[in-house]
Amino acid sequence: MSRFRKDPDPRFWRINRSIEFDWRLAPYDIDQSQAHARGLHQIGVLDAAELERIDAGLERVRARMGEHGFEFEEADEDIHMAIERLLGEEIGPLAGKLHTGRSRNDQVATDVAMVVQAHSLRAIELAGAAMERLLELAQRHRDWAMPGYTHLQRAQPVYLGHHLLAYFWMLGRDVLRFQFALDSASVMPLGSGALAGVNWEIDRRAVADDLGFEHVSHNSIDGSSNRDFVLDYLSAASTCAMHLSRLGSEIVIWSSSEFGFCELDESFSSGSSIMPQKKNPDSAELLRAKSPRVAASYAALLGTMHALPLTYGKDMQEDKEPLFDAIDTIEACLDATEGMLAGIEFDRERLEAASGDEMLAATEVADLLVRRGVPFREAHGIVGGLVRDAVEKGKSLSELTPEELAERSEHLDKSFYEVLTRSSWLESKRIEGGTSSASLAHQLEQAGKTLAAVRARAQEERG
Repeated sequence: MSRFRKDPDPRFWRINRSIEFDWRLAPYDIDQSQAHARGLHQIGVLDAAELERIDAGLERVRARMGEHGFEFEEADEDIHMAIERLLGEEIGPLAGKLHTGRSRNDQVATDVAMVVQAHSLRAIELAGAAMERLLELAQRHRDWAMPGYTHLQRAQPVYLGHHLLAYFWMLGRDVLRFQFALDSASVMPLGSGALAGVNWEIDRRAVADDLGFEHVSHNSIDGSSNRDFVLDYLSAASTCAMHLSRLGSEIVIWSSSEFGFCELDESFSSGSSIMPQKKNPDSAELLRAKSPRVAASYAALLGTMHALPLTYGKDMQEDKEPLFDAIDTIEACLDATEGMLAGIEFDRERLEAASGDEMLAATEVADLLVRRGVPFREAHGIVGGLVRDAVEKGKSLSELTPEELAERSEHLDKSFYEVLTRSSWLESKRIEGGTSSASLAHQLEQAGKTLAAVRARAQEERG
């Protein structure tokens, strides 16, 4: 820092220093530095002995940082400078040669890309575990009837297995989004320098292979300034957290005394400090609450990058805290979801009773009229009138007399009462993707194949 004669003002240093959060880059920065050293050795900047000393020194730095009670010094601005200082303590002036052919701009971009790759893969694995649990539950409850809802009002009956698989497919799409983030982060920025590239013809593709990147950046300006891959991860995490919030919200509702559809295991519930009888679904409630936090991280970085001139500005230091917080939050939520689902118990009698409401057969009756030549909109009005008649007279639909049916339509006869048989409501939805037993069996088969593909892809990425 010979350009400056004054030390940083403490007020500036307080907002400039990033070691409090970017210390999490340390293992990635050390791996990157070792690969960079091998690249420098290949072009003769480092001889074999120097490479060996640097590599061994970096391993000692890794070990020191992992020791209990290790603390950074106040002068450590960021993790890169801290590691360089520690390496200097281990091997002396030779440590200064390591920064040949790179800038902190491409160095940090590479570290962050490595973080996104690692945690995109971790999210895929955790989502896969939750998907596996959902599939198990769906198979176990494939023939348990329950009411489906719109506007949180009973609408049409479905099988519980069918309802649970809705969340399976949501997480399946989340896997694809995290895979996109992983692929987006698999382009190595190292070699871009501050913005124009570097003066040393390091074999970037060899270094990329060494670090597990699929490609190298095509343009040095883009390489140093790109944080799209972080936004891709945060976008995927935001959508995934939103899906988990919907699952959490339904479990909160279903586990209430008013519904009584399910009960969480005690290990994922909590009590009350004043009411001894309480068993609260806190784990599910937290799935709801964490979602906006992840979305806020995405919005924060999107705002930081908005209209930022190329290439690097210190603004971009603000990429790490939202990313790290989102990583911790979505991984904790996915892990908790799997555990929560492992111990959940459903009440078949409560589900059956709720799904037996004859009003849920209204659409079936309308379809009966359509099959007899009545336009659907007219049929909709006729059945709406029947529902109103039943409500006003305090009757169920099946308690309406043939005479009362005839007042509404000449097309209603004893078949009306047959339609009200509950099994027909569920088994009539034979369309692909519907809730009938046959359609659900096909869906379960497809879900099994999808889960197998997720596992295989994750294993392939792990290498």
